[in-house]
Amino acid sequence: MMGWSPTGGETDRAVTVTVASMAGLLADLEARLVRGDGFSVATLNLDHVVKLSRDPAFRAAYLAQSHVTADGNPIVWLSRLAGQRVELVPGSDLIGPVFALAARHEWPVAFFGSTAETLEQAKKVVEADYPGLRVVATLAPPMGFDPEGAAADAMIEELGRSGARICLVALGAPKQERFAARAAPRLPGTGFLSIGASLDFVAGRQRRAPRWVRRIAAEWLWRMLSDPARLGRRYLDCLIVLPGLTRRALCRRLTRGG
Repeated sequence: MMGWSPTGGETDRAVTVTVASMAGLLADLEARLVRGDGFSVATLNLDHVVKLSRDPAFRAAYLAQSHVTADGNPIVWLSRLAGQRVELVPGSDLIGPVFALAARHEWPVAFFGSTAETLEQAKKVVEADYPGLRVVATLAPPMGFDPEGAAADAMIEELGRSGARICLVALGAPKQERFAARAAPRLPGTGFLSIGASLDFVAGRQRRAPRWVRRIAAEWLWRMLSDPARLGRRYLDCLIVLPGLTRRALCRRLTRGG
């Protein structure tokens, strides 16, 4: 599904949301794994849009992903304003159904990123919550990890030896998407999901916004208030780009006659 791009650029360099719904995404991921194929899923939000405009390597990694979801209400609203109807599919909501899928088919899972303690705790939680699920590798790269360096190549080989069919990559953007873009062609039977802080939520290391906060589309505010020193500038940058994105989405709709 090709549509309006929040990142602009020429057609062959434009990052678009390619996933219309959670159900459709899960069906496609399952079909790919049943065939023995892999995938790479990125979850687009406004912070990523800002980074994509500044980082050519990040853009190249995004363009290499097989699936891009709308991870953030602004992306959903802007896409719909432009005439492209998509559902909100955050990484933190996606991982539960993916765990259930893996347990049902007995597909081994790997965790990559975060810290060793977080990964081990997340492994205990998900193996208890999803009977039949096996987490066969928990790999926490060192500080300063280069997702395109020799250490990344070594860890890709380790992931291959583990036999994992699904790998959750929790490095944060842009490292996780760059790593997935490097690893996916080398492990063509493995699916990669770039999921940010989701494993920290699973392990109880971070607290996700309550459901009622998410329902009113204020999860971003919850996160910012939880760590204003780190996230304040990030969300300011997101607010700054919103007017321009809104104009571009509206122009797209008017051009298409919608």
